[in-house]
Amino acid sequence: MRILLVEDDRAAARGIAFQLQRARMIVDVADCGVEALELAKLYDYDACIVDLMLPDMEGFEVVSRLRAARIEAPILMLSAIGRSQSKVRGLSAGADDYLAKPFDPDELLARLQAMIRRSRGFAQPKVQVGDVSLDLSAKEVSVNSRPVHLTGKEYAILELLVMRRGSVLSKENFLDHLYGGMDEPDSKIIDVFICKLRKKLLQAGADNVIGTVWGRGYIVRDAAPAAPARRASPAQLQPAL
Repeated sequence: MRILLVEDDRAAARGIAFQLQRARMIVDVADCGVEALELAKLYDYDACIVDLMLPDMEGFEVVSRLRAARIEAPILMLSAIGRSQSKVRGLSAGADDYLAKPFDPDELLARLQAMIRRSRGFAQPKVQVGDVSLDLSAKEVSVNSRPVHLTGKEYAILELLVMRRGSVLSKENFLDHLYGGMDEPDSKIIDVFICKLRKKLLQAGADNVIGTVWGRGYIVRDAAPAAPARRASPAQLQPAL
């Protein structure tokens, strides 16, 4: 997942970024509202964290401008002001959640993960796709209750596909979320990761989880509903003579 952090306090930004990176997230840091708006238009973020007090504009205005630009990523506002009026104003501007400083880093991470899940239509941290189960909080994968060991990059690819289930993701989408524009390898590495991921899922008993859309990328689709059982006709119920 890729997160935009808008925070002008360098110490606070380093602390938050470290916490998110430990959870295998790519973090871009902007120290003012203008930079945040430019980055949000360039990259497809899974979520934004916006501090209320910024040097060039209030966080409320950043949130309003993001929504005006049709940036739909969920937004968590941070503020040393815990008054209900500030919370109401932030939520009214388009934020999805509001957290007052000082806060517990684990609470920040939990709120952020829950916010992202809800934005993708998942109410629970455990997501099921066919025989494959993802625990988004623990970063664990299982097939029919059997654990599947994935590398960090393999898990990140599967998580991104599942969270955006039904959407075709290009190799550039994966590179963007795996490397964040820093030291990106050749795009062919994504084919290698997908191949290894498919092999591990197949060995665990899950086949055809990740589909290929030729010339465009990869996709995880919802499992097709089972066909309803057909009732036998009276003639079929008669014993053979």
